[in-house]
Amino acid sequence: MKTFSKSALIISTYNWPEALQLCLLSVLGQSVLPDEVIIADDGSTGQTAEVIEALRPMFPVKLVHVWQEDEGFQLSKIRNKAIATSSCDYIIQIDGDLILHKNFIKDHLSLSKRGTFVAGSRVLMNRELSEKMLSLRKSQVTPFQSGLGNFTNRFSIAWLSRYMADRYKTHDIFALRGCNMAFWREDLLRVNGYNEVFHGWGREDNEIAVRLLNSGLKKRAAKFAGVVFHIYHPEVDRGHCPKNEAYLTEALLNKTVYCGQGLHQYIAHVEPVRLTEREFAL
Repeated sequence: MKTFSKSALIISTYNWPEALQLCLLSVLGQSVLPDEVIIADDGSTGQTAEVIEALRPMFPVKLVHVWQEDEGFQLSKIRNKAIATSSCDYIIQIDGDLILHKNFIKDHLSLSKRGTFVAGSRVLMNRELSEKMLSLRKSQVTPFQSGLGNFTNRFSIAWLSRYMADRYKTHDIFALRGCNMAFWREDLLRVNGYNEVFHGWGREDNEIAVRLLNSGLKKRAAKFAGVVFHIYHPEVDRGHCPKNEAYLTEALLNKTVYCGQGLHQYIAHVEPVRLTEREFAL
C-alpha cells in the first residue's frame, strides 16, 4: 500500500448527531486510520459538538470540528472551509450518515494515484435496519445481512478493485457521489475547490468533477473498494436542483477549470497548524 505524508478524512454533517456517532465509531474501527479527521458542520446545534467532544478522547488521531452558521444548505462552503483547515496531502471525503467498511481508508489510499481523483459509491440501508443500527449504536455492517441494497457495492476485494479502477465509468461524471470521493489537495487548490454558487441539494460534486477533468485529471472508480453503508433518511428538499443543474451545464459547455467563489478565499485567512481542534468558523 502507498504511504503519504498525511491523509485527512473530511466528514460533512448537519443536525444528525446519532448518525455522526455511528460514522465516527466506524472510523475508529478502520484497519488504517487517516492522520486527521475533520467534521465539516453546516450549522448544527450543540448536540453535534457534544458527540464530537465525547468521542474525542477515544481518537488516536486529531479530531477537528469546523463549524459555520446555519444559513441554509451550503455544503460547498463548509467543505471548502474543512479543506482549508487541513494541511494533509490527500483528502478523503464522506458524509456523516455513513457507516464505513473497516478497510475504507486503506482502500482509498491504495487507489490513490497522482493525476487522478477517486469516486466511490454506497450501499443503501433500509429504514428498519437503519433504525436498528441507530438504536443499538452499532457501527459494523455485514454484507449479507437483511436490509441492504446495491449487492455488488457491499464487498471490498482488493485485486478486483485494482482491475476496475480505470475501467468502470471513468468518463461518466454522474457515476460518482460526493459522499465518497478522494482528491489530492494540490488538485483541489488548482481548481479552487468547491463552487460556492451551489446552494441547496445537488450537483456540486458533479461540477467539481467536471473542473478536475477539464484540468487534465482522470477519474478512478472505487469499485469493490471504499465500501460505505448509507443510513436511511427521507430525501432532502431538491428545490434548488434546477438552478444547480444550470451551473453544472455551464461548466460542461465552457470547459471550466477554475471557479470564482471557492477554496482560495479561506486559504488566505487560515493557517491550519494554528487552529484549535474544537472549531474553525468564518
